Amino acid sequence: MTQSLQSELARHPFVRDFEPAHVARLAALAKAVHFERDQVIFHEGDEHADFFLVVKGMVAIEVDAPEQVLRVQTLFEGDEFGWSAVLMGRGKHFQARALEPTDTLAFDGGELLAAFQQDPAFGLAFTLRLLGVVSERLQGTRLQLHDMYSVVSKRAGN
Repeated sequence: MTQSLQSELARHPFVRDFEPAHVARLAALAKAVHFERDQVIFHEGDEHADFFLVVKGMVAIEVDAPEQVLRVQTLFEGDEFGWSAVLMGRGKHFQARALEPTDTLAFDGGELLAAFQQDPAFGLAFTLRLLGVVSERLQGTRLQLHDMYSVVSKRAGN
């Protein structure tokens, strides 16, 4: 990994509370990946193996519902997505789509799991941080559903 990618990772909020050795371990697994505007990164149900940290750009996290796509959350620089990559063999729960040219750091789920087994303290730090991401995503989904189905929204014409 180049020095610029290592420093980019060290500045990312996801690793803010990581020990320097854990940041270095994660940096060794990182690869830079770019997505163009409107490029679907993965679909719901895909067994996509990568976890992503957004370095630059915007990504929509979406649910593909009958006759419409519902945006659950918009992610920006400093956010992350693809958390189910570490569950290996489980499909994605959402669709991810780049809203503008987007640069990310990607991490293979299998390589992450192997690193967790080699260094359980790293695995625990990563997993605890990842639980925060999952919690945020669930909250975003909950708010989206509330917005769509609340009586107030219906009265307002939504």
